[in-house]
Amino acid sequence: MRSYPLYIDGEDRDGQGWNYTVKASALLADPIATFNLKRALDLGQADLSDAPPGVVVGRSAWGERREGAEALEAAARASREFARTPLDVRRAMSAEYHDAIVARAEEFVEILVWEGHPRRLAQWEVRGMIEGTAPETMEWNFSQLRSEVQQGERRIVVSRKPDGVVCMNPPQNAAGSNSALGFGAILAGNALVVKAPRSTPLSVMFLYREIVAPLLERHGAPAGTLNIISGDTKQILRQWVASPHVDDVMFFGDSTVGLKIGADCAAAGKKAILELSGNDGIVVWDDADIETAAAAMCECFYGSSQICMVPKYAIAHPDIADELVGCLLARVAEIRPGFPEDPNVVLSPVLKADRYFSTVAEAREAGADVLCGGRRIDVAGEPSEQGFFLEPTVVRVDGLTEARLLSCVREETFFPMLPVIVPSVDEREGLLDRVIDFLNANEYGLRNSVWASDTSVVERFVNEVSNAGLLKVNESHIGFAAPLATHGGTGRTGGPYGEMHHPILRTSHMQGAAIVPSGTYSPERLAGEVGLPEPVAV
Repeated sequence: MRSYPLYIDGEDRDGQGWNYTVKASALLADPIATFNLKRALDLGQADLSDAPPGVVVGRSAWGERREGAEALEAAARASREFARTPLDVRRAMSAEYHDAIVARAEEFVEILVWEGHPRRLAQWEVRGMIEGTAPETMEWNFSQLRSEVQQGERRIVVSRKPDGVVCMNPPQNAAGSNSALGFGAILAGNALVVKAPRSTPLSVMFLYREIVAPLLERHGAPAGTLNIISGDTKQILRQWVASPHVDDVMFFGDSTVGLKIGADCAAAGKKAILELSGNDGIVVWDDADIETAAAAMCECFYGSSQICMVPKYAIAHPDIADELVGCLLARVAEIRPGFPEDPNVVLSPVLKADRYFSTVAEAREAGADVLCGGRRIDVAGEPSEQGFFLEPTVVRVDGLTEARLLSCVREETFFPMLPVIVPSVDEREGLLDRVIDFLNANEYGLRNSVWASDTSVVERFVNEVSNAGLLKVNESHIGFAAPLATHGGTGRTGGPYGEMHHPILRTSHMQGAAIVPSGTYSPERLAGEVGLPEPVAV
């Protein structure tokens, strides 16, 4: 069993208690007994000897305000010294980190599966971590950190300086892989405090305690450069916003909550880096490769759509809509629930399904066609009122103009539902403009993807779609493309300053310097440079 204490100021700390991780497959197989076992272990009312073999796979410490304060103080002490770390040392750290993720990828996947991620989804997440630190990605990032221009005697230096202390709050649904963005903050020269969620701490602890902490020690980083805590989220966020030691807060979560945190950070003079909800669109044009486009649309159902960067709605050109929907339904019929260890499973349990059923009902009442899905199912795929899964659901919405009145199109859905919008006959005139406007009017802005063959159509999308941090054309919506960032977006996804998110750049700030040799400055020279008249003799 893996056991991870807190990590503060370069030392392990026991904290105030332990959160135990039980295999998600055990919860699916015997939910009541497994839940009761975990709760008893968390409360100190049971012993590990009471657990069936292989059910309990790890434990992670949690703390309270005292541990949180000590982590912030340690990070503040370390930040100034660590900021002096030469760029070539940070480049070496980046390469070692990348190699370590590659070497331990299967180990990481296994931990994500324990936490409930279907194996195929976990593999995709780790692939994103690898691509996010690929050599071409990091070379581009590091190239942005410093440049120089010589102007005669004057040397101009433009550089990005670390912000100082960065605090990261990864999401519960994908904590381990998303927390990896915090390492980019370290590479920018910042000290980092990362909070592991109490519900899914193990993957975060594994990444930072077994890979990042030893790497920093090997390179002589000062104690406190990395601090790993866990505890009550609201309490920790309030502590971060109020602390004079904190410069940046990187928050993953719901848009309404995150935008409020962003406003609180701004009022306190701190930078908020927000990774919030997504409502991605996928457009399939009349000359698209129908089969591959349908396959990309099925990426909606990864993790039962409980992932921000999967497609949440599709727009199908009316000339190919029927054929596309037919291909889509054939593929969706093959999607099944199952235990996360099964490599063919992509669906995850959906525990809070009330909004799913109300959204389906709203769509039906508005005249949309529910083409498949609509029921709870058990792990074997059989209809069950007590089932942990929801059937993959496809809804056809006729008419582009009124589509956004529906919740399933307008808002992020965190359940396996894909609305397919088919523009009406009356909307054919100027259809390309209408579709581009529809994408840009989305309140959210994580990713968009387009499937089309006509290069002039593709260029219109590339040049005119301004919403979202990333646009994919004729390739996987959720795939990665180094050196592009894996995260980041606009609107209610990234807040007022949201964009494609390279953490090295988002947790640093641009500074300019002008240097001339000593003794070359004079007031007369300054007056000449700015075009002031010569002094008048009196």
